Amino acid sequence: MPHELDSRYDHAAVEAKWQARWEETGLYRTDLEAAARPYYNLMMFPYPSAEGLHVGNMYAFSGADAHGRFRRMEGRDVFEPIGFDAFGIHSENYALKVGRHPTELIASNIKRFTRQLERLGAQYDWSHSLATTDPEYYRWTQWLFLTLWKGGFAYRARRNVKWCPQDLTVLADEQVLADGTCERCGAQVVERELEQWFLRITAFTEKLLSDLDQMDWSESTKALQRHWIGRSQGALIDFPIPGEEPLRVFSTRPDTVFGATFMVLAPDHPRTLSLSSPERRSEVAEFVAEAARHRIAGQRDEEGSVSGVALGRDATHPLTGARIPLYTAEYVLSGYGTGAIMAVPAHDQRDHDFAVHHRLPIVEVVSGGEGAGAHSGSGVLVNSGEFDGLGAPDPARELITAALVEQGLGQSHVTYKLRDWGISRQRYWGPPIPAVHCPDCGVVPVPEEQLPVLLPYIEDFRPLGTGESPLARDPEFLNTSCPQCGGPARRDTDVSDTFLDSSWYYLRYPSARRQDLAFDPQLTRKWLPVTYYHGGNEHAVLHLLYSRFICMALQELGYIDFDEPFRRFRAHGMIVMGGAKMSKSRGNVVVPDDYIDRFGADAFRLYLLYLGPYQESGNFIDTGINGPYRFLTHVVRLLGRVAPEGEEPREPVALARARHRCIRQVTQDTPELKFNTAIAAMMIFTNLLREHDGPVPRVCLETLALLLAPYCPHLAEELWERLGRPYSVHQQPWPQFDPELLAEQEVQVVVCVNGRKRDQMRVPAGADESELRRRALELPRIQQWLDGGSPRRVVVVPDRQVNLVV
Repeated sequence: MPHELDSRYDHAAVEAKWQARWEETGLYRTDLEAAARPYYNLMMFPYPSAEGLHVGNMYAFSGADAHGRFRRMEGRDVFEPIGFDAFGIHSENYALKVGRHPTELIASNIKRFTRQLERLGAQYDWSHSLATTDPEYYRWTQWLFLTLWKGGFAYRARRNVKWCPQDLTVLADEQVLADGTCERCGAQVVERELEQWFLRITAFTEKLLSDLDQMDWSESTKALQRHWIGRSQGALIDFPIPGEEPLRVFSTRPDTVFGATFMVLAPDHPRTLSLSSPERRSEVAEFVAEAARHRIAGQRDEEGSVSGVALGRDATHPLTGARIPLYTAEYVLSGYGTGAIMAVPAHDQRDHDFAVHHRLPIVEVVSGGEGAGAHSGSGVLVNSGEFDGLGAPDPARELITAALVEQGLGQSHVTYKLRDWGISRQRYWGPPIPAVHCPDCGVVPVPEEQLPVLLPYIEDFRPLGTGESPLARDPEFLNTSCPQCGGPARRDTDVSDTFLDSSWYYLRYPSARRQDLAFDPQLTRKWLPVTYYHGGNEHAVLHLLYSRFICMALQELGYIDFDEPFRRFRAHGMIVMGGAKMSKSRGNVVVPDDYIDRFGADAFRLYLLYLGPYQESGNFIDTGINGPYRFLTHVVRLLGRVAPEGEEPREPVALARARHRCIRQVTQDTPELKFNTAIAAMMIFTNLLREHDGPVPRVCLETLALLLAPYCPHLAEELWERLGRPYSVHQQPWPQFDPELLAEQEVQVVVCVNGRKRDQMRVPAGADESELRRRALELPRIQQWLDGGSPRRVVVVPDRQVNLVV
């Protein structure tokens, strides 16, 4: 009779017990200095919202933690820190909504998040936790800004910026969606002219793009970054204007230059007014002013892309000498290319619509268009002089560019959509920008020894909407002395973008307890760049791009010796409910606390990772957790069938093969984030153990405890202890499978026709007669011998031979 090990499963007691033990023994506190095989396993840190962590957060964290636990058991020294991205407009707006100060609100939110994360049972090293709202953190965010400023990567400029009229603050270009709305609140974004701080991310544009080719990142993430950087290969073309400097345009399709029948300048192009004729200048000025009002209000003229007026001047076509009329129109943007275009209405739909409305010529120069509208695809050049018959765009693009270069009217050119990163925010909840405005010395950096510039407690932190932040209301904060001359001065009242906080936090974690520097050089060389970074694709263009820029800038300035922050990045999928993305507006956000209360963190983790491929989406069903919970219950009950040590029978060969097959599957799938198939393999093996007659071999339960450890860390500890094994299961080596044992899973079976060998096949050992018959009949050579017929009889010798009698 098997020895009756305790097979009860009180998930609440088990999880509380092991969480306390882990904390007491410091199991997850990594000795960063002594680590022999550093493995920096990092999950994007959460923003501590009032609602608490939701099921999507837990899905992401569970997968990242399972990966890190697996690497630890492989023998790596895993560092898995956690912190809180706690500054920003989200928190401030919620504080305004509920009538609480963000200082108090965020502190309570962080406590709640901490408790939720502790209940999850992740192997976080809490001794290195951080919050971006802690002065000991944002002191170094301010230091980073000063370092970039002194290194030439930060500057102040007055320009048109994106303004959210609901949040009453400037936005970075990356925070404006394709439809022109704010990515945070959905309001229509407008433009305002303000003096702002910018970070020179464009200094690394080409490197940010080219490095993607060598990076081990999710392809979807790399595609999003490539699209945002927006590299366009084309030509700069100069159109002469009598008595004036030529008007320069950028075009990605210089092969269509013979189809240019007019030119268009953006209303805010610096030459729009100066190039207008005296008789047209008044009308042009009125149009420019009206376009500016539309732009500031986030509107377009109701005529849309066809709104525009003639300047009353002509340019000269650089290759034909034809006169080309100049226009200004709202559909041309000053921020793209040169702010002026050659209009080719036969091959660009916007130009076509404008030409039709203003009755301008339309000349086809690329064959292949069908029906009404513009043909923007490829074809053969026509109406293009000596270039007729060339393929377009290539090789015509290269040859026409060469002709323009030869005449001194063009050059090959690459342009990018990426613009410098505006970081000034006219809100309260963020790190003050460490700059002082002196009437005599100008804008002066705050000395490093005076950092941090503390965010003062202000009762009325509502945004002003004037271009200044609420900090301008506080005279004690505002009025200071100039660090250079000592005279009266004013502090900069803007706070920095919350994405600056998160652009470098991965550097801070190893040195989180150091107060004398931002990051320790020795620890940074040892642990950075991050070995494996887990996160969501919603941050592909914001956080991930900014982090790469900061890393490159710090390397160029000599602070670090690597230029990319994350060796490997994988984007996790999204949890949906009823096929829809979880959101507060839909009322389908699931908070995990109740599920953990009822089923335990292990069952909850297991359910989330079993939903589907981790890098795709999974559909959360309220009752779906019942299956994983039953599975864990079955595992615990198997303890009651384990024989005492020394009395257990030898492990049957069939179980040994199944066990090693399970080890192989989980070993292959876990590091590749194929958690759902790894869990399925453990479920299959558990079912085999349940169906096994007689005592369950102890080695089978020990193996199952080890394989479950990354997924269900509490239960794995409990199983390991009840099996009499030493603490902790998470410090044990990962089990190895025996390839030779698995090789015997397949046998070679000879296939005969009327007793003569005609083919052979490899099949799973022990395959039944019907399976062997089916496989034999599917072999192409056997089908040839049967010639469309069927055998009269099939004789099967399992694991050896199939004989077809015809």
